[in-house]
Amino acid sequence: MSLQASIERALGTLELDVRLETEPGETVAILGPNGAGKSTTIKCLTGLLKPSGGTMRLMGIDPLAEPERAKRQIGVVPEDLALFEHLTAAETLTFVGQVHGLPREVLRARSEELLALMDLTAAKGQLVADYSHGMRKKTSLAAALLPAPKLLFLDEPFEGIDAIASRQIKDLLLDYARRGGTIFLTSHILEVVERLCDHIGVIHKGRLAAQGPIQSLRAGAAGGETLESLFLRLVGATEGASRHLDWLGA
Repeated sequence: MSLQASIERALGTLELDVRLETEPGETVAILGPNGAGKSTTIKCLTGLLKPSGGTMRLMGIDPLAEPERAKRQIGVVPEDLALFEHLTAAETLTFVGQVHGLPREVLRARSEELLALMDLTAAKGQLVADYSHGMRKKTSLAAALLPAPKLLFLDEPFEGIDAIASRQIKDLLLDYARRGGTIFLTSHILEVVERLCDHIGVIHKGRLAAQGPIQSLRAGAAGGETLESLFLRLVGATEGASRHLDWLGA
């Protein structure tokens, strides 16, 4: 399965050049400083943003030329979750299932399973507008998984959620990958990346600074290094890390 993107975006001087090769069942994390182009990459690949130039291929499909075909293969949890505030969780899943043309009984059974797995059954009749951030994130993930996509895009799936919700989502994603699903995510939480991901790509100023299996990249440095130190080195953030403010604590 290939994810390829050579994308130009009218965002100042940002140009994206990302090429990743993945296998079914692998989880790939894209790391980078704020503004590096992680979310822009996901938005372009999933049709949420139109690039001003360049080419893209998603499992061999050009998402610009064949957007409907591409969207039928993927699930997306975008940065802003993209939920309808005045629908309930149950109504959200019904809407998504109908858009994907799922048979009524399949839609009902999958919705009930997902709501139970996400601990949302008791709240399935409440409006999304009344949900906590963690409940919204789980609703968005349930909607992304409902059509059984081959490829799942997750933009900061663990940001702003508690430990219980984080554990539920991690376990679900590990099971999804074990069943052959491919995951492409962004995260600033390196501990989660180390637990979930097989490969990483590090984006710096719109360019792919490094990519490969996590263990191989760490072992490639002299004496090995932590994922944190590897990341900081690749984005040039090691110098000045120990600076301090003399007036604090005076």
